[in-house]
Amino acid sequence: MSINLKPLGDRLVVEPLEQDEVTASGLVLPETAKEKPQKGAVLATGPGARDDEGRRIMMDVQVGDTVLFAKYAGTEIKLESKKLLILKEADILAIVETDAKVSKKK
Repeated sequence: MSINLKPLGDRLVVEPLEQDEVTASGLVLPETAKEKPQKGAVLATGPGARDDEGRRIMMDVQVGDTVLFAKYAGTEIKLESKKLLILKEADILAIVETDAKVSKKK
C-alpha cells in the first residue's frame, strides 16, 4: 500500500495486522471476541528524534518491518478506507524477524 503520509520526528505509520478469524482448533471468532491487534506492518517512518544538541537520532524501525506494539498505543486514523496507527518509536516493543505466529501468554 502506498500512502501519502510523512510522519514527523520519531513517529511511524503502522497498518495493524488483524488476528485470524478462526482459532487453531477451528472455532470461528465473532467480531466482539477479537482482541485489539498488537502486530503490524510499518508503512512509513519519520526522520527520527533529535538529541539535546539538535542532531538527528536515526530510527531503529524501517518501512516494511513487522512490529509488536502495546495494545492501546498510538493514535488511530483512517486513510483511504484503511485503519492505520501513528505510533512513536518508543511504543514499539519489538521487531518480528520472522513471520512466525506470535501469541501472548495469559
